[in-house]
This record gives sequence, C-alpha cells and structure tokens, in this order.
Amino acid sequence: MSNRDTVLLLHEAQREFYAGGPGGALRELLAEEIVWSVPGRNAIAGTYEGIDQVMDYFARRREIASRSLTMHPSELLLGEGDHVAALTEGRAMLDGAHRRWWTVGLYRVQGELIAACWLLPLDLEEFDRIWQAGQRSGGPPPRSR
Repeated sequence: MSNRDTVLLLHEAQREFYAGGPGGALRELLAEEIVWSVPGRNAIAGTYEGIDQVMDYFARRREIASRSLTMHPSELLLGEGDHVAALTEGRAMLDGAHRRWWTVGLYRVQGELIAACWLLPLDLEEFDRIWQAGQRSGGPPPRSR
C-alpha cells in the first residue's frame, strides 16, 4: 500500500469513527508510538503520545462535536520520502453553529502505519475559536501538552 493510500484510509476510518462507529479500523492504522500534535489554545490542543492518547484525542473531538465532525481531504502532496501533506476541510456543529475550517495534516508514514501527524490550521485564531467549545462545556483538558 502506498503512503497516499494509507492517509486516505486514515481519513475514511476517522470519518466512520467521528460519526459514532467503532475505533478498530482507525486504531489499526496507527503506529504504537504515534505522536499527534495539535497547536493552539483550545479544547483539543496538545501533543498526544502513543496510540491510547491519540485514540482518546479522537474520542474527545467526536464528543465535543456530538458526532457531527466530518473531514473532507481535497489535495494530497506526496514526495519520495515518508511524509504526506493533506489539505483538509473540517466541518462540525459546535456551540449550536455550523463551523468550517481548513488544515494541512503533515503525516509521517512508517510501513503502512501513521507514525506522526502535525495538524497545521490555515487560520489558527479561527481554529482556536471553533474548538473552544469543549472548554466552555466543562470537558476535561487534553491529556498531554
């Protein structure tokens, strides 16, 4: 399987999970020592290390968005190495409003597994405003920063 296919499968598994599906297919795509970094000052910001923390992060996003979160990858940038960049539109119902944002996910692929992701919002201030919902709803803070 190519790096491109691995990232596309990740987005498909995330789509199913964020809609309320089981996490097995998503978990199978992640390396045990994965690191997932989300910038900003919001309810989901942090650095999540290891498969359990990353899966908890995904579950937290799903909970905050009340299973309304969808991701729509539009362009993939591929090179000869282990990295793939995916320009992705996110949408969710947060705080009673339809929200929309764009990010670049920079993924490091090892074998057929995602070993790291650096999420890069195109507008960090807007991304922070959108994902403040979890902090206002009294949810717990991210596990790691």
